[in-house]
Amino acid sequence: MKTAKITIVVTAILSSVALCQEISSEEASRKYLTGLQQVLTVRDRIVPVYLLLYTVYPIAIVENEQFFIFDIDSAGQRYIFVKKAPTPMPIPKGVRAAFPLDCYGNKIACVVSGEIFADPADYVTIFHEFVHCYQWETCERTLKANLEIARKAFARQDYSWEINYSFPYADSQFSEIYASFLKALQENNHSTVIKYRQQLKQILSQDDFEYLAWQEWKEGLARYIENQIRCRLNFTENHYGLQKPFHRITFYEGGARYIEFLIKQDPELATDIEKLFYKILTGDV
Repeated sequence: MKTAKITIVVTAILSSVALCQEISSEEASRKYLTGLQQVLTVRDRIVPVYLLLYTVYPIAIVENEQFFIFDIDSAGQRYIFVKKAPTPMPIPKGVRAAFPLDCYGNKIACVVSGEIFADPADYVTIFHEFVHCYQWETCERTLKANLEIARKAFARQDYSWEINYSFPYADSQFSEIYASFLKALQENNHSTVIKYRQQLKQILSQDDFEYLAWQEWKEGLARYIENQIRCRLNFTENHYGLQKPFHRITFYEGGARYIEFLIKQDPELATDIEKLFYKILTGDV
């Protein structure tokens, strides 16, 4: 009986603490609107780097298992608070992501935690996620519908395949060829790039190669544009992922370098990102 009373008291205290930690919509607006307006200031500085960066998207800030959703006003001049909603799952502090929000009409949004506004360099990360928003709104869903790996994942209701797919990173043949591919890109050696790209297509299964191409396009494009922004703003470029053993983030950097190589061959690919994906997938340079 005594144990039960203690449990009830502890539960009540914890519930009270949780309620005290919750913040109102008004508090969230006061807390974050200055940082959100800075997003637009940064946007105006970096638009010359890449025109698609002019479009901004909703930003959902995660705090205490709540989304505080801000969107651009009808005049396109400032962010305004639009909605507060519980997160559908636990989302850790430090989140940097882009996904559709069920609670906001399935609109694609940049999802972050509030400390992102503390470091000027972290604004670049918001635009990295905006690239994913742009991909989603333009052609991502159509491209996925034509990928065998995506169709299989959807059939088994595996909605996290882009992160959890079991790619043969540790395979020695793959590791050797992909390292050679990265070196050829660095040297801008056209014939050698094609050679190693075709070798990758030969040694990988269809699903594995589709996964490689998908990550190179989706994350590689975001990394490529991210580094252009970093250069524009005089921040250190991000080239994490090149070191062995290779892993999923390797395709961020490999994709960025391949995309830079492809755009040099065909500048139109800088704006036609659907065509860019098929160039990556086919290896047709």
